[in-house]
Amino acid sequence: MIKITQAQHVQHRVLRLHFSDDSYGDYDLQPLIDRQTELVMPLNDEPYFKQFFLELGALCWHNGLELSPGNIHKKLADQQQLHSRTQVA
Repeated sequence: MIKITQAQHVQHRVLRLHFSDDSYGDYDLQPLIDRQTELVMPLNDEPYFKQFFLELGALCWHNGLELSPGNIHKKLADQQQLHSRTQVA
C-alpha cells in the first residue's frame, strides 16, 4: 500500500510528494480545483492551500478533503511524472 511520506509546496498549486516506495513527483492540483466542488473550493485561497497535512499517508486539508495516495501515485506514473529517489543521475 502506497503512502505519502512527505509533502512540500513547490509553486502555486503544485506539491512535491514523496511516496513510501522511494518515488516522488510534482502533483498539480489546479485541475482538481478547477472542478469547483464544495470540498476543493477552499483550495483557491493560497494560505489555506498551504495548510495541507498528511494523515495515515493521505494528503489532507482541515475541511475534510482527503486525497488517496494510491490514486495520486498512479496518476503521476501514468503521466510519467513519477521519479525514483534511487536513480543515479
